[in-house]
Amino acid sequence: MPLIKRNATIPTKKSEIFTTHSDNQPGVLIQIEVTFDINANGILNVLASEMTTRPSNRITITSDKGCLSEEEIEYMVWEAEMYKAEDGAAAARIQSKNDLESYAYDLRDSIEKLEIAVNEKISWLDGSQEASKEEYDGQKKGVASYRQRDHAETEWSS
Repeated sequence: MPLIKRNATIPTKKSEIFTTHSDNQPGVLIQIEVTFDINANGILNVLASEMTTRPSNRITITSDKGCLSEEEIEYMVWEAEMYKAEDGAAAARIQSKNDLESYAYDLRDSIEKLEIAVNEKISWLDGSQEASKEEYDGQKKGVASYRQRDHAETEWSS
């Protein structure tokens, strides 16, 4: 039966007395009190004391698993500083690529919209052979204003 159960909340401290009598060993009766103390940092302190004469021994057990040493931390900071300019250049390059990609897709969408508008005007022309001058001029202004507005939104920058 475990003295400290798995997943017990920490900090925790448990003690138990072990004796040679309970192990059915003949001769001198020896009693040892063992205390297990786990602090909030997960460090285990074990204290063993002989009950009659009171000599004791202590051991501390730490778990460095998953922890970085001071040297490892310093190296990581140094390495980050060393590659800072390179990382900045890569970030700027990626931002420029993303800007161009966004612009190209916007331009493609605008061209598709303009193509739809042009096809609608051609269809209107096919069915409006006897329209008035004002109707023709109004249709032209609609396409021309769309073209100007669309060109302003997607103007290439040099």
